[in-house]
Amino acid sequence: MPHKLYFVIKMKKNSFIVLLLVGFLGFSQSDTLDFDRMVEAEMKSASSVQNLRVNPNTLHYDVTHHELRFTVNPDNTTPFISGVVTTTFRALSNMTTVTFDMATALVVSSVTMNNTSLTFNQSNYELNITLPTPLTTGNTATVTITYAGAPPQAEAAFTRATHAGIPVIYTLSEPFGARDWWPCKQDLNDKIDSFDIYITCPSAYIGVSNGLLQSTNTTGGNTTRHYRHNYPIPAYLISLNVTNYVTYNIQAGLGTIQNPFFPINNYLYPEGNTATVQTAINQTVPVMNVFEEKFGFYPYRNEQYGHVQFGWGGGMEHTTMSSMGGWSRSLIAHELAHQWFGDKITCGTWRDIWLNEGFAEYLAGLVVESLDGASNFVSWKASKINNITSATNGALYLSEAEALNVNRIFSSRLTYNKGSMVVHMLRWVMGDANFYQAVRNYLNDSNLAYGYALTPDLKGHLEAVHGASLNEFFNDWVYMQGYPTYTITAQNWGAGQAKITVSQTQSDPSVTYFEMPLEIRLSGAGGVTQDVVVNHNTNGQQFIVSVHFVVTDVTFDPNKHIIYKNNVVTLGAESFQWEQ
Repeated sequence: MPHKLYFVIKMKKNSFIVLLLVGFLGFSQSDTLDFDRMVEAEMKSASSVQNLRVNPNTLHYDVTHHELRFTVNPDNTTPFISGVVTTTFRALSNMTTVTFDMATALVVSSVTMNNTSLTFNQSNYELNITLPTPLTTGNTATVTITYAGAPPQAEAAFTRATHAGIPVIYTLSEPFGARDWWPCKQDLNDKIDSFDIYITCPSAYIGVSNGLLQSTNTTGGNTTRHYRHNYPIPAYLISLNVTNYVTYNIQAGLGTIQNPFFPINNYLYPEGNTATVQTAINQTVPVMNVFEEKFGFYPYRNEQYGHVQFGWGGGMEHTTMSSMGGWSRSLIAHELAHQWFGDKITCGTWRDIWLNEGFAEYLAGLVVESLDGASNFVSWKASKINNITSATNGALYLSEAEALNVNRIFSSRLTYNKGSMVVHMLRWVMGDANFYQAVRNYLNDSNLAYGYALTPDLKGHLEAVHGASLNEFFNDWVYMQGYPTYTITAQNWGAGQAKITVSQTQSDPSVTYFEMPLEIRLSGAGGVTQDVVVNHNTNGQQFIVSVHFVVTDVTFDPNKHIIYKNNVVTLGAESFQWEQ
């Protein structure tokens, strides 16, 4: 079990100093390894982010539907794909050409509209198509692109590998890898309204993708599986997986009229379909119940949820079908949480990535709180705080330059760990009822649900329920850097009272002062305790609190509600004789 470390220096009678270090032994090494692998997987295809900005040539249309027909064979020695992609789009301004993001290594053989061949050219990761007549604003058109080739391997978005000697193909496109294996529009301003995907492969294998399986047809030694996804989705969350999968299927939901069962379909390597793995996957059911209770129904319950095994360590939150390289409960919880935070509502820029990753990681912590109890949740938070304070700087909200650096976008210390603790601090500041109501309002906002959100969108919903500005909080904890260190003195202050004096220093000069409610535990003889909360706003601020015993010990932030490091807590000599 994790445990707290104290250094106690005994002073004169009724006075001693406790140097409280946020030093907790973290969770098991396997949990830490799974977390590191998860972060690595979620940024696996992001190497080109440093060289790629939003493509201005794709901003003047909105994709309404894709029909994706892919033929792949894992037995091929090169990662080869052939595809026919039919895209329907609506003009946002008058158009004479339409441009898709597409690797030049994928060779287009034809582009048609209404069975008429169109002129096109490929260069610089773009496919540019000349429309037969101008398309005016608000009107729609459909083009069909036929292509084939070996997807570029630098970003590892489309991977051919083996498991137990058996070939496998899998994809992971976050954030800019989708263009490596199909012509798409991969930005954070347009979601595909719906799509159909047909995966054709040798009949020895099974193709797996997002959405709900519609049909399976076998002809001439090949099998085609058709999936349909009827919810808006960004290009990077569409996935393709092919190998000799076996299935292990369970159900989630409470089994009531309001909350009926729905499928959790799992596609596993045959050697991975063990009793241990099945037991681990079964944890998805109580995790789903926690999330549905706190944040509303699973967003895609009309289709399915599931897991598909792939070759990266960690996981990736492909909508309705998370790709998994491990089976720890924390990993299962994180990827499932993304179905609400990251999939239903997706960060609108990579500067806002904490809206995806900070919330998903915090929900993994809520599973610890709900299923393992309060003390384990305190240990979970302490482990996060330890990592966050291992460096003195770093903001949640990225600068323009940082948003071009993949390691910074997917920083485990900042995006994941600080992001999760900032979400918890919002809960601490607002209170449980207001926090959960505000987040549910955010998830159900018709302007955001199944679309994109920016940090101010979340902030607005939080403030609307909180009834007060959160400007100071967001400036300190989201936009600026660092953390506080506190100096706290508690004294017995006559019968039935104690005086608490609080001061603060900051680890980074970007923040003048961290104004926060602070929880302080006062202890007396025989193990009696009393927790008090003081609203700390200025240095040297004093608080007189009621207490029904002589204070013999004081503990700062016993439940780990805020980020801080190396506090000095002093119990001073009592000023007045305690009177019974």
